[in-house]
Amino acid sequence: MEMFSFQSLFFIFVFSLYLFYFFFLKPKRKQTTTPGFKVYPVVGNLPEFLQNRHRFLEWTTEVLARCPTNTAVFPVPSGVYGVVTANPLNVEHMLKIRFDNYPKGTHMITLLEDFLGRGIFNSDGELWKVQRKTSSYEFNTKSLRNFVMENVTVEIRNRLVPVLEKAAKTNQFLDFQEVLERFAFDNICKVAFNVDPGCLGGDGTTGSEFMKAFEKATTLSFDRFMYAVPLFFKIIKYFNIGSEQKLQKSIITVHEYADKIIRSKTKGIAEKKDEDLLSRFIGNGENSPEFLRDIVISFILAGRDTTSSALTWFFWLLSSKPDVQKNILQELKMIRVRGGNTIGYSYSFDELREMHYLHAALSEALRLYPPVPVDTKTCQEDDVLPDGTFVGKGWSVTYHSYAMGRMESVWGKDCCKFRPERWLENGACRQESPYRFPVFHAGPRMCLGKDMAYIQMKSIVASVIERFEIDLENKDKCPEHLLSLTLRMKGGLPMKVKERFTEDSFKASCSSCSIIK
Repeated sequence: MEMFSFQSLFFIFVFSLYLFYFFFLKPKRKQTTTPGFKVYPVVGNLPEFLQNRHRFLEWTTEVLARCPTNTAVFPVPSGVYGVVTANPLNVEHMLKIRFDNYPKGTHMITLLEDFLGRGIFNSDGELWKVQRKTSSYEFNTKSLRNFVMENVTVEIRNRLVPVLEKAAKTNQFLDFQEVLERFAFDNICKVAFNVDPGCLGGDGTTGSEFMKAFEKATTLSFDRFMYAVPLFFKIIKYFNIGSEQKLQKSIITVHEYADKIIRSKTKGIAEKKDEDLLSRFIGNGENSPEFLRDIVISFILAGRDTTSSALTWFFWLLSSKPDVQKNILQELKMIRVRGGNTIGYSYSFDELREMHYLHAALSEALRLYPPVPVDTKTCQEDDVLPDGTFVGKGWSVTYHSYAMGRMESVWGKDCCKFRPERWLENGACRQESPYRFPVFHAGPRMCLGKDMAYIQMKSIVASVIERFEIDLENKDKCPEHLLSLTLRMKGGLPMKVKERFTEDSFKASCSSCSIIK
């Protein structure tokens, strides 16, 4: 009880110092745009933030929609300003034109350093460039594409389809979000590290323990961004209490699993067996075990959490759109007919490229539910964004992908509707500017795994809806999302599946298809 009283008094003391400095000592700058956020005397926008913290994405989207340039400025108790934007011109300015002026910055890196260390997604400068160069070489090889195709096919045939077949026979609900996360975890481990944890197959108990710890670590790490006083996490971390105590326990489990992967890879390199992404970093002999661990964790985050998040929201959207399902099935049927009327567990790379409507539907789901809904940079030197917003040195600048998908100024009056047709031109899925659609980031830090993600997502969707009918609980009610490093669905995605086709019935349906003659 005494410890709790001391912590409470210490927090009040520190918070009071923040407020006194910010509102009475710090020089104020005149803004050229409407801030958008409500600012009260003495406490700034803190009351509104605390009131809406649980619905942060919706709240900030509403604010940005009201602003003339879809950009808002707000003061924070740390004594600096923050800028949030959903303006494509500002996004291009940050991520490309003035790339060097908008790194992640020390503050952002510090918030995630315990979990991600200095891996590629939590580093700047030369450290980032070295990792980017090595990763870029690996991702640009044709052999990696073939390896991805092979692994996705095996995972679908041997693990995903059997899991769904079992659920169909027992008529029980399964959490499809969890299934997708297990699939993606197995897949990224095999592709990046040539290690198979067997998590989806149910034979990877260590992998399952790691996944739970990883999930907790991503959520608790994001919580650090939601404190009223930005560096308050350092106080509770020092006393090892509350969420920070839980975070550190989760990180220990994550680190132990990553270290195990590294030890197995080091042995493989010594025996000249392995040639994968992690092996390249180990092979140069200059990287410490801690740095290698950061690389492992970063790629698991990118490969597991992003694609599983995208597919979870996609299948929820699809459940209430029978017309979209019908169009996808028609497209798959046409491709099967051209391939010889056979149903299998895979499509070739060229066949995946023919899935224009499915590509459009996935892109539309990503537009509305981007796996990484917000991304924050730090301004190095005073700047002015293209829409006229002044940005001071040391300010945080966030581009809001979730809000951008809901801006009339960007996508039109039907911006909140799920309409895959907006992506199609003459039957083909068109390319969109990454600054208007920054789901895979943009500029020099553009996501290297974009093509790999579409291969995986198309393969899974095609194989699932071709074989199974999906029945979701509360499909007409929009699920809540969890505030985490990625946009996870709160409570998972409970669903039942029913087998749609046997091999013979599928062949019969293909032979009667009237579209291809």
